[in-house]
Amino acid sequence: MASRPIFSAIGDPSHLVKETPITFAWNPGFAPIQKKKNVIALHEAAEERGIFPLLEVSTKSEERLGQRLSAFNLKIRTEVGEISIESAYQGSKVFKAGGPYTDIYRMDSWSAKKDERLKTSGSLQGFDYFGQKWPLIPKTAFYDWLYLTALEPHQEFLKRLFQYKGFTDIEFNPEKSINCQARTCALLVSLLKLGALSDALRSQGDFIAMVASDSFNQAHSADLKQRVLL
Repeated sequence: MASRPIFSAIGDPSHLVKETPITFAWNPGFAPIQKKKNVIALHEAAEERGIFPLLEVSTKSEERLGQRLSAFNLKIRTEVGEISIESAYQGSKVFKAGGPYTDIYRMDSWSAKKDERLKTSGSLQGFDYFGQKWPLIPKTAFYDWLYLTALEPHQEFLKRLFQYKGFTDIEFNPEKSINCQARTCALLVSLLKLGALSDALRSQGDFIAMVASDSFNQAHSADLKQRVLL
């Protein structure tokens, strides 16, 4: 058995995202077919609890929309051209003994995530994105900002997400990671429902104030001191 979270958009300024853990039968193995079986098992278990329809947001998604919204596929415009969210995030990390390693920006998402320097440069201190500094707390702020900035120009298209009751990422394990593209999609829908996405992205200060007020970050920010951002 395994447990994975379902992230749902609440649309309340003080409670933007709800996290619901779901236990289901796990299919072991690394083959893509096994991961897709796990997505189906997770969604079926969630449906038994009345949470459906769901969108898997990852490269393992059966839906094209979910694949396109994967941080490995989603691109953000920068001064060096379009780069993936994953490469932007990894290349902006600042460690005690190095970084940001901006050459990672030009790597594909898989190579960016696996770059050895990310494991050998000491503890993570924050982020530096083209000179803009981001703190570690609120814990998901920088990742969420990158993701939502890339999607902000497509608000009408993104209203398709309103039909889903929740979002999943079968690769996300809350015991090992902090950032989750499925959670950020739920955050996106909440902000769209509130008509607040553009306002939230107006400035870094506005965005940090917004995510800091969310109960998800309030409840989990203390954990950051004992965990490593992946």
